[in-house]
Amino acid sequence: MKRRFGRFHNPYHNRPSIWLRIKLVFGQILLPLICFQLLRTLLLPTTFDVILLTIMIVFYCSIRFQLI
Repeated sequence: MKRRFGRFHNPYHNRPSIWLRIKLVFGQILLPLICFQLLRTLLLPTTFDVILLTIMIVFYCSIRFQLI
């Protein structure tokens, strides 16, 4: 290990935390789910579908704009 700024440098220290990985995975999974849910809502609109689509869009935007 190389010394960096008076301490030993750990090459695994720069890995993202588990919460950051979960946010990144949700950000990638939500977009196709939103597209599918939008098509489903357009074809057979129910109250549950509209509410679910709204929640998914809000959650995706909050992850995308780093509000969470």
